[in-house]
Amino acid sequence: MLATMLIDLDHLLADPIYDPNRCSIGFHPLHTIWAGIGYAALLLIPSWRWRAVSLGCLWHLITDAIDCLLGGAWTA
Repeated sequence: MLATMLIDLDHLLADPIYDPNRCSIGFHPLHTIWAGIGYAALLLIPSWRWRAVSLGCLWHLITDAIDCLLGGAWTA
């Protein structure tokens, strides 16, 4: 599941690469709703390895969303 942190490689496509006021959810390609649907679809594959990747990626998106909420990038 630690390897699922590789979805942060899409941050390298942004200019600037790091912006403390930017929410990654919806901005970076691997942090979109469509990517989240793809990660959730991996749960349907009957292999524990793919399910672990799926859970890791979904957890990554959840923690990024929490960071956006707490950091003020999203207003609820």
